Amino acid sequence: MLGSDLVKFDIRGDERGSLVAIEGGNDVPFDIARVYYVFGTVEGVSRGFHAHRNLRQVAIAVQGSITMLLDDGNDRRSVRLDDPSVGLHIGPMIWHEMHDFTPDCVLLVFADQPYDESDYIRVYEEFTAAIETLAR
Repeated sequence: MLGSDLVKFDIRGDERGSLVAIEGGNDVPFDIARVYYVFGTVEGVSRGFHAHRNLRQVAIAVQGSITMLLDDGNDRRSVRLDDPSVGLHIGPMIWHEMHDFTPDCVLLVFADQPYDESDYIRVYEEFTAAIETLAR
C-alpha cells in the first residue's frame, strides 16, 4: 500500500536483555519533532479513525500488540504490531484505525511535526473526497 510500510530496527543486547536504539533521519525516515505513547486502553476500545494531511509517523508496539487498519482511499489492509523491533511507517493521507489492543499494550509513536489539529481529517467521507481531489 502506498504511504505505509514496515520498518525493522536492529536489536542489540546480550545476556542482560535487549535494546533498540532509534535515531530520527536514520532508523526513522524523518527527523522526529514529537513523541507520544498510548497505553491503558480499555478492552474493546478502538482509536484513531483519522488521517493526516501532512504528518508522517512511525508506530511501534513496544509492549503488547495492536491491529492497525490502514486505508489509502483505494486499498485497505490490516497490520498486527506485536514486535518491539518493528515499526509501521504511516505517511500522509492514510486513514488509520487502531483495534484489538492487548491489555498491556504500549504504542509508541514518532511524528515528524508538532501536534496540529488542522492537519487531521476526522470524517472518512472528507478523507475520500480529499483523496479524489489529489488524484485529479
